[in-house]
Amino acid sequence: MRFSNGYWLDRDGYTLQRARGLLDLAVGADGVVRAHAPVRPVAGRGDTLNVGLIEAAYTAVADGVIRVDLLHHAGAPERGPRFEVAHDPGFSGRVEAGDGVVTLWAGQLSVTLREGPDWTAAFSWADCDLTASPGRAVAHVVGPDGTCYMRDQLALRPGERVYGLGERFGALTKNGQSIDIWNEDGGTSSDQAYKNVPFYLSSAGYGVFVDHPGGVSFEVGSEVNTRCQFSVEGERLSYYVIAGPTPKEVLRRYTALTGRAPMVPTWSFGLWLTTSFTTDYDEGTVTSFIEGMEERDLALSVFHFDCFWMRGFHWCDFEWDPATFPDPAAMLARLHERGLQVCVWINPYIAQRSALFAEGAEHGYLVRRTDGGVWQTDMWQAGMALVDFTNPEAVAWYRARLAGLLEMGVDCFKTDFGERVPVRDVVWHDGSDAEKMHNYYAHLYNRTVFDLLREVRGEGQAVLFARSATAGGQQLPVHWGGDNESTFASMGETLRGGLSLASSGFAHWSHDIGGFEGTPDPEVFKRWLAFGLLSSHARLHGSGSVRVPWAFDEESVEVARRFIDLRLSLMPYLYGLALEAHDTGAPLMRSMFLEFPEDRGAYDVDTQYMLGGELLVAPVMDAAGRVEVYLPEGVWTSWWDGSTVTGPRWVRQTHAADSLPLYVRPGGVLPVASGCRRPEDDWVVGLVLRCFEPAEGMDREVVVPAHDGVEEAVFHLRCQGGVLRARARGARGAWALEAGGRRVEAKGDGAVELALS
Repeated sequence: MRFSNGYWLDRDGYTLQRARGLLDLAVGADGVVRAHAPVRPVAGRGDTLNVGLIEAAYTAVADGVIRVDLLHHAGAPERGPRFEVAHDPGFSGRVEAGDGVVTLWAGQLSVTLREGPDWTAAFSWADCDLTASPGRAVAHVVGPDGTCYMRDQLALRPGERVYGLGERFGALTKNGQSIDIWNEDGGTSSDQAYKNVPFYLSSAGYGVFVDHPGGVSFEVGSEVNTRCQFSVEGERLSYYVIAGPTPKEVLRRYTALTGRAPMVPTWSFGLWLTTSFTTDYDEGTVTSFIEGMEERDLALSVFHFDCFWMRGFHWCDFEWDPATFPDPAAMLARLHERGLQVCVWINPYIAQRSALFAEGAEHGYLVRRTDGGVWQTDMWQAGMALVDFTNPEAVAWYRARLAGLLEMGVDCFKTDFGERVPVRDVVWHDGSDAEKMHNYYAHLYNRTVFDLLREVRGEGQAVLFARSATAGGQQLPVHWGGDNESTFASMGETLRGGLSLASSGFAHWSHDIGGFEGTPDPEVFKRWLAFGLLSSHARLHGSGSVRVPWAFDEESVEVARRFIDLRLSLMPYLYGLALEAHDTGAPLMRSMFLEFPEDRGAYDVDTQYMLGGELLVAPVMDAAGRVEVYLPEGVWTSWWDGSTVTGPRWVRQTHAADSLPLYVRPGGVLPVASGCRRPEDDWVVGLVLRCFEPAEGMDREVVVPAHDGVEEAVFHLRCQGGVLRARARGARGAWALEAGGRRVEAKGDGAVELALS
């Protein structure tokens, strides 16, 4: 939200009271540094009258993390909800004070404040400047309708880039953009977003998390082109400055505050196939899809039933449509016999025709209007109401309906919607602020479902397919990119959205292969297959048309098979990335900047990504197969044919429908499962360690993770004197070591060596 008219003038109708100095620096017994800033210069006693005062507090909450609290009027009501932010209870900062200057240290991150006529709060890392809240930055604002706002601005250095702020489908670098943190059901082709996260990541070695669950407005070098501005409604503004110095270190610290992804079941990494949305289907249709996949040797792990597993106008009553699914329990049992997991669609809305509506209204389980009636709308479902997840009894009621489906044989849920949450004339059970609940509702909804799955299925066995989220939503995976279109252009915006979300602390992400709206032509579908099957999670889903590969052409079947098989062979690697995400917050799909922050050429690349630290993936978004790919420094090896390209450089290539640029990082080691047909298989038996451009002196450990009752295996690799050696611990059966076009076989524990020349 912009408050100025150019740099010198205020926007018409807005009154800005800017911090004009810094007084009364003090350090409390709790280690908090406090200061006060009048909104006009104070030269004498008379200047202390009829003037506003902004209070500031700085707290070292963890190593490399400082919290900032700015307050105008303390008496304003401060209602929830609030983000669940975990401070390090054993951490205490260090303060240096003297001559009107105070520096607060949180490890190597510091903030320095100086008493005087000018407002400045300068942040540094190990005595190197990061950013600052400079003069004219902090302000209390009153709008033309009397609405109050608090604002701060942090300096941007020349060339600094900003990333994140949720799943945003425009340019990956957010510089020059005006961004409102406000969840909307707006598709993937606008500035609206399903997943808004008030956190940004800077190329200068820090991140900023605004601790406000409601609307936050960001002006990223747009109102003042040398500053990133953020503002919220109300009388207080709180945010965290989070140090790196690398972007992955920033994400590690940020996710320590807001939570990390739990482990998800191995089967979730297999291919998901759905009924699609408005297509006609029954059990016969479902069976024909599954048998078609089996006949074509297209490995499938999950089958998903979209909205019309329930009757139209009844969403949600959680009852199978008896006309199309007369015996759902028997059907689910048959699907399980085929080795499939089952997902069903849900949303947090209760239509008026649902048998649950009257019950929910009677017991106060639905969000109410200020006049006491149930809030309702005809948008989406006729007369639908909204489950009030601030009411513990409503949560239990909703969970009970889902628990019945789990008992019947459903394995997980697609938690759709959660963005259309009213803010006017509504009352929440716990008295929450309606403006703050708009974004936070998605978190309560998804947490309700995820917690149930975790309790029933066990730790590491819960997974969602969720659309809406805010900060902290990364604890409730998986999320998908929403309603994209079946075009190459939408394929590009979908990728940008995923990389933006990954820059916001979310480890797992998926999208509708082929696009959701419309029917993709075969070239779009085939290119999207490669992209989708090299994403964190992979799902075939559409709106009014199906996404079974043979619906397009026979080549689509061949492309699907090739990339499904590739995906399954990479299961040891993918699951290892999931463990890394669980431990550190690093996402599975990473922008080039996130993995190569020292490479200026990687900063703005948003048409490719790193799948973990080793694999570079560049989706082809052109019917003729033309693609440009950027390769950072070093010798990169093609996964397909072993050819090499030395970076840093851009290369132009043309790829057939069953290919895309897929390169392995210099020195990369990929544990590859042989003959894997299901994600849950034992990956160690027949494992191949593929080594690419191993450097002299390389010494590393490759872990094939334990899963599904299968024990881990560890391989220690060393390269010395032109010889690559590998020693195994926990190996079962045959395995092999490959490098430079050479291969050596091994069996069980022990060591092998391979001459590289």
